Amino acid sequence: MKAHSRKIAFALAGALFLVGPVAVQAKNPMVGGAAMYPTKTIVENAMQSKDHTTLVAAVKAAGLVDTLSGPGPFTVFAPTNAAFAKLPTGTVDMLVKPENKEKLTGILTYHVVPGRMTAMDIAANAKAHGGKAMLTTVQGEQLTLWKDKMGAWWISDVHGGKAKITIANVMQSNGVIHVIDTVLMP
Repeated sequence: MKAHSRKIAFALAGALFLVGPVAVQAKNPMVGGAAMYPTKTIVENAMQSKDHTTLVAAVKAAGLVDTLSGPGPFTVFAPTNAAFAKLPTGTVDMLVKPENKEKLTGILTYHVVPGRMTAMDIAANAKAHGGKAMLTTVQGEQLTLWKDKMGAWWISDVHGGKAKITIANVMQSNGVIHVIDTVLMP
């Protein structure tokens, strides 16, 4: 009986060992081909994502690296390079110029909400408010989040522009990132 119990214990331990990394991976998805570590800051993780090089360059140009590396917590709706590519030609080049730092900062901080808002928190907020979550950004204006009939989450800016959350709940040491497919405009 003891030998049988030991075999079961070893089998369970082996199963847990194999499942462990998969469970961790599922909790914090890969973004832009890079592992995202919940022990790193928003900036440290974003710098590893090949899908967020434009966002990182914009954050640097706006002087927001120290802020987004700070304790937070922050919720960042992070546009991908493809999201920035949807903007009219030359927009990003224009925005990262020193003379446009204030405008760039306004756009970037419009993608940041104070606090750590997981997908579950957003869903609870939406449920409590008739299906739409209204979040006030660091920039000062609101974003509206809602779930479509297919189960996808969307964000609207104040001008009616829409972005889809493509990867949710990328946990960071100082907040959470939700990857989006479109740049929102205040």
